[in-house]
Amino acid sequence: MTESPKRQPGGKAAAARQVPHAVAELPRQVRDELVRRLRRKGRPFTKDDVQVVEEPMLKRAVTASALGNCMEWFDFGVYSYLAATIGKVFYPGASDSAQLLASFATFAAAFVVRPLGGLFFGPLGDKLGRQKVLAATMILMAFGTFLIGFIPSYATIGIAAPILLLVARMLQGFSTGGEYGGATTFIAEFSPDRRRGFLGSFLDFGTFIGYALGSVLVTGLNFGLSDAQMLSWGWRIPFLIAGPLGLIGLYMRLKLEESPAFQQQLDEHDQKVAAQETNRHEFRTILRRHWEPLLICVGLVLLYNVTNYMVTGYLPTYQTEVLGRSGTTSDVLVLVGMVWVVVLITFVGRLSDRVGRRPVYRWAAIGQIVLAVPAFLLIRSGGWLLPALGVLILATLLAGFAAPSAATLPALFPTSVRYAAMGIGFNFSVAAFGGTTPLFTESLVSATDNNLIPGLYLIVSGLIGLLAVRFMPESAGVPLHGSQPMVSNEEEAAELISTSQQLQTLSRRR
Repeated sequence: MTESPKRQPGGKAAAARQVPHAVAELPRQVRDELVRRLRRKGRPFTKDDVQVVEEPMLKRAVTASALGNCMEWFDFGVYSYLAATIGKVFYPGASDSAQLLASFATFAAAFVVRPLGGLFFGPLGDKLGRQKVLAATMILMAFGTFLIGFIPSYATIGIAAPILLLVARMLQGFSTGGEYGGATTFIAEFSPDRRRGFLGSFLDFGTFIGYALGSVLVTGLNFGLSDAQMLSWGWRIPFLIAGPLGLIGLYMRLKLEESPAFQQQLDEHDQKVAAQETNRHEFRTILRRHWEPLLICVGLVLLYNVTNYMVTGYLPTYQTEVLGRSGTTSDVLVLVGMVWVVVLITFVGRLSDRVGRRPVYRWAAIGQIVLAVPAFLLIRSGGWLLPALGVLILATLLAGFAAPSAATLPALFPTSVRYAAMGIGFNFSVAAFGGTTPLFTESLVSATDNNLIPGLYLIVSGLIGLLAVRFMPESAGVPLHGSQPMVSNEEEAAELISTSQQLQTLSRRR
């Protein structure tokens, strides 16, 4: 028997044993990004290269951003639950089906102008700062919502009534075009790299809190007022409440400081990139230089928002108008789903920090493809239990898309164009696919008389989203492009500096 050769020292196993523990534990995407930055600098990190985020400032930023989304979705929740009532107030001469379609068409009109809002506010946010623009969008949004509460009915002023409603909705849409992209950018640029998924999930936590509050208010009004009272004046109450909410949100946003990523001096490489981006026509530059992340952004936003607007925008009306369920039952079922999203969302956000954004998106998309039709089969069942289970399935999938979005989407773009690029990609996708979901789904259900169309529509969005996830770069724990590494405290900063020294030493050995 021949003796097998002995393993010589210095091979791959020995090299692996020489890798420091802190380096070996780094996720691959974080290690690759740190190595890239170290090669560019030619030295390890120092204290000046790492941004420590102050906890009180971070809490204010998260709270103010989430409150803006809360107010925005309070309005959307109210409009979704009142769609049938609004149709009767502003389109009284049409049939019930036409009233509903007209109401959803007015709902969708706000999304048509969202890309214009993104194109207007996005470049301003990259040049003037995130905080100033977010304060402006808050004012416009509150005014547009408040205005709806004062519009006379069709019986009072005729065709001018639906025209004024359309104008108010378009004002809301224009302001919202700068709201979500700016809010996600703001939170992402304030958040430490290791906690960006968890902290970013609070933005959509505010979204669903706002929707839940709107649904609770409308459910209470429907329960306490007669149909005649709701048609006469009751429907106005939720929109009038938005005015004071907007003033509170504005006060909080005016107290904010600018995000660290916008304030800090970019390193020499990023200064050159920023100069190239801002010295040319920004929209054309973004489309030419960042078309790949823009497409990924569109796909991820489609995945999230088709499900979002299916559940929040269409499901209440689907149950009452298509399935013939009572308004109270429908309202409570969807409210249960929204509360479940609120419970889940921060846990899923924290999970995305640990396992990565891609696995969370991937499994949620696969779940949607497999479970969408069964969920709607349950929803159209009799009683309470099975419909509630169907709503909870959709709400769980929605939490899987919503939780990582505020951390994932801003990470696709560099600081110099982040706000504008988010305004383009996010708002185009929402306008084309998200906000039109209630209108398009209701049209298909009316044309085909197939009440499983919503589930089939979700399957298509799941397949498109899964394709976007396939090309999406993993960003969990990775510093944002054009920003310094962000940490929570001085201990984390010292740990990162030490790790950079170890990485530098290893790269020299090789």
